Amino acid sequence: MAEHKHGSMDITEQEKTFHGFIKASIYVAVFSIACLIFMGLVNA
Repeated sequence: MAEHKHGSMDITEQEKTFHGFIKASIYVAVFSIACLIFMGLVNA
């Protein structure tokens, strides 16, 4: 079995996936807050 060196793994795909997840989460949060504000303004 080969020796493992800490920090030698290529994690570019994991980083891209994580950044995409964070971006999608921000979009969903902003959309949800905008919906709540809209509902508050029209007395829903």
